[in-house]
Amino acid sequence: MEFKKAFTQLLHEVREQKPLVHHITNYVTVNDCANVVLALGGSPVMADDKNEVEEMVAIASALVINIGTLNSRTIESMILAGRQANKLGIPVILDPVGIGATQLRTKTAQEIIQEVKISVLRGNMSEVKVLSGLAAKTRGVDSGDDLQGGREIAINLAQKLNCTVAVTGAKDIISDGIKTAFIENGHPMLAKVTGTGCMATSLVGTYCGVTKDYFLAAVAGIMTMGLAGEKAYQALRGQDGIGTFKEKLFDYIFNLSPDEMMEGAKLDVQ
Repeated sequence: MEFKKAFTQLLHEVREQKPLVHHITNYVTVNDCANVVLALGGSPVMADDKNEVEEMVAIASALVINIGTLNSRTIESMILAGRQANKLGIPVILDPVGIGATQLRTKTAQEIIQEVKISVLRGNMSEVKVLSGLAAKTRGVDSGDDLQGGREIAINLAQKLNCTVAVTGAKDIISDGIKTAFIENGHPMLAKVTGTGCMATSLVGTYCGVTKDYFLAAVAGIMTMGLAGEKAYQALRGQDGIGTFKEKLFDYIFNLSPDEMMEGAKLDVQ
């Protein structure tokens, strides 16, 4: 119960402080990521030119790096921004989208991890397995793996990288190497909308912008998306489909209350 109270307090802090969340993210979901940060109560900025990323990071509360649509120009910007964030004590949240699908993605994620201290890593099971040096099944940017053995994988990678690792799927697993949380909120419809994983990472980044407890922030961000998925699906009527579902995701996050987080959380922390 005390843990649940702590992450509902984070929701209050986000809406009070309106943290600026700097994104270097992919162009498929960039608009959705910006809007989900706004819906939660934060302030998004999407700047990826190497000539301004260090200045932008300097005024931000958190940095989100998403490798969904890589190119040589933004890879350099990601490293520059990440180093600056580390220098200034600003949390860095990494989403290694599709790592394992191509050599470029794998090499880039590994380079970022080597050059930048990550606060939270958020990925699906295939992505986390690749970063852990394990065999994984990757279909484009989608996971081909289930969550079997996920607890140990998350704990080991969190200890290896000295960060919080969030593995999202049918059952979300979040670990900082000591504490591990299991979240069973969500709905299968989330997987039918492009970008819900990216948006979850942006939510985590927004919560990270108001606390130094990045494990707590990761739980709050993943929980928020899971609850929104449940509520959005429950609100569908008649011929409503994924378009309406996506709209309702934003509406629910915008209207999310601490009481709803407390009451709706399907959470186990060990």
